Amino acid sequence: MTRRPLLLLAATSAAVLTLAGCAQSSAGQSSGGAAADAPAASAAPAPAPFDGDPVEVALVRQSGAGDYFTAWGSGAQKQAEAVNIELTVTDARNDNAKHASDLEQAIASAPDAIIVDHGQTDTIEPLVHQAVDAGIPVVVYDLALNDPTGVIVTSQSDESMAQGVLDQLIEDVGEGAQVGYVSATGFAPLDRRAAVWNQVVEDNGLQQVFSTGKVTESTATDNIPLVDAALKQNPEVQAIFAPYDEITKGAVQAVLQNNLQEQVKVYGIDISNADIEVMITEGSPWVATSATDPAAVGAAVVRTLALSLAGELEEESVQFPAVTITQEFLLDEGITNVTELREAEPDLLLDDVVTADWLPAVS
Repeated sequence: MTRRPLLLLAATSAAVLTLAGCAQSSAGQSSGGAAADAPAASAAPAPAPFDGDPVEVALVRQSGAGDYFTAWGSGAQKQAEAVNIELTVTDARNDNAKHASDLEQAIASAPDAIIVDHGQTDTIEPLVHQAVDAGIPVVVYDLALNDPTGVIVTSQSDESMAQGVLDQLIEDVGEGAQVGYVSATGFAPLDRRAAVWNQVVEDNGLQQVFSTGKVTESTATDNIPLVDAALKQNPEVQAIFAPYDEITKGAVQAVLQNNLQEQVKVYGIDISNADIEVMITEGSPWVATSATDPAAVGAAVVRTLALSLAGELEEESVQFPAVTITQEFLLDEGITNVTELREAEPDLLLDDVVTADWLPAVS
């Protein structure tokens, strides 16, 4: 039997694209951080405003559980240090009221720029426009805006991420299969992935036998009983799409608890060391995921801001391309962590996305 290529570049260019991730990262409030791990050497002197005192930037985050988000924050911090940005970080950790308060305080402190990482549109968008009206440059990541005027919008390519892994699902289980969906609403990346899911279900005659899921401070654990109940009511299900890695891990555990791993395949989105460990464990039902490297994305968001402040960013929206990764590929290549995955698939590094001679990507 001919095997399909096991690692597929998701259907998006590795160049800077147009508008379009579920992430929300490191806890607490901090300023500064660890030095970059061997940042690439700059081939040209930095332009203003990076050629003098550190540029003060507020990173206002709304993160969730999982090492994906820690890696995103680490990448952002390392890139900031490499380009002479002093990054002050707050993280609301799924508390929408705190996220709004954090952004209000950031605006009041009048930094040189603000990065907003995730958030709820209804609570955060008015404050984003307030910052823009105050003359503060703003970059948002994975935040849906009804009116992006004056804002640099960045994201993973959620549509291509979902399409890539769902193409694998269709190849594995075929048209007309009985499937389950585990996700949540009200989160920009999950909503974009849901739109792709609904279209794939319609186009391929899939029978969606259940839909459940939620995002909490303990997303993986809190989704186990939800999926467990759905599986007990629908034991004939053949595949589950759970488009956020913490939800995916909850779905995997529920499948294992019901001893259905030989029957039910699980498809996710995102990648981390913990995710890889789950995927390569013997008998794991998690067979494919689509992902970016979260550390590389965090760094690329900071580079997007830097190019904008230097007057060198022509786009108003930037998407970061993803790859689709199968369990079979990880096992065949002996990959056990994200570092090894980067070596096997260097496109994950995004080292040619939103860069300049004076602004190389951190390694």
